[in-house]
Amino acid sequence: MKFNAEQIAGLINGEIQGDASAEVETLAKIEEGRPGALSFLANPKYEEYIYSTGSSICIVNTTFIPTKPIPDTLTLIKVEDAYSCFAKLLEMYDTMHKQEARIESPSFIDVSAQMGDNVYLGAFSYIGSNVKVGDNVEIYPNVTIGSNVEIGAGTVIYPGVTVYRDCIIGKNCIIHSGAVIGADGFGFAPDKNGEFQKIPQIGNVVLEDCVDVGANSSIDRATMGSTIVRKGAKIDNLVQIGHNVEIGTNTAMAAQVGIAGSTKIGNNVLIGGQVGMAGHIKIGDGAKIAAQSGVSGIVKEGKTVMGSPAFDSMEFKKSYLGFRRLPRILERLKALEDKIKLLIKDQEQDG
Repeated sequence: MKFNAEQIAGLINGEIQGDASAEVETLAKIEEGRPGALSFLANPKYEEYIYSTGSSICIVNTTFIPTKPIPDTLTLIKVEDAYSCFAKLLEMYDTMHKQEARIESPSFIDVSAQMGDNVYLGAFSYIGSNVKVGDNVEIYPNVTIGSNVEIGAGTVIYPGVTVYRDCIIGKNCIIHSGAVIGADGFGFAPDKNGEFQKIPQIGNVVLEDCVDVGANSSIDRATMGSTIVRKGAKIDNLVQIGHNVEIGTNTAMAAQVGIAGSTKIGNNVLIGGQVGMAGHIKIGDGAKIAAQSGVSGIVKEGKTVMGSPAFDSMEFKKSYLGFRRLPRILERLKALEDKIKLLIKDQEQDG
């Protein structure tokens, strides 16, 4: 489908500089632009590409002032925030690819399940007893939805996802392929013979509205009560979230994060890739945890930590600077020891 600059500017309240009739039919990064593509420029370090891009239309900030001639083939649309406007267009573009409402065959829907309006259910999917599926939900092929699950309106569940019994998924969530919601938490207790006995996990998982879960991530059900992911939280691929964990509103974590059971994470927390967290700890609102950190204790509100074990980021950087100098420090220490030995030897000879 083609759109011209005038139509796009109307959608994002932009000002056109160039040919208002210029048309685009695809999206491209500015450095990979080609005729018929729409790009954007928000980061100044990519400015050099705007003078050579092949794109037909580019969204820029109102503050952008060219330092070189803009190609005659390029039309600019100026907006207050180029990045957010382009994201809005991406969302609209993605919506255009929404699956048409239908129930594909073969699939199984229990007679007790309640299916909303305009639902897409892909082939080989399973909907268990007493499941409630909201309006405009998309469930792709090979998805398993266990008994008593609730899925809010507008949620998208991609192929191969498994949602275990009793879990609750809010509105407008996105769960990517291979994710497992509600598997048993890692609950075992050794008996007098040292053999592990399984502790039944009878709780559930609650994802509030607008939660994103990445591919092959796993969120364990609570032993009792709920493992909770609050509204707007974003979970990357290959993340493990243990039983009874609580994740705050608009908290985001990168790939390969592992969170042990009963840890409480506040709102607006940013967690880098490969972070490991011990169980039963608390992470305060607005905290930032650098990639590959190992968190074994409380992180206070607004603090930035890094390292393993993790501690204040500025202190870590100072300590790391010392660590890098350690070989030279050891050389100097050895030289001092040798000098001291010589001084002692000279004193003994003089004595």
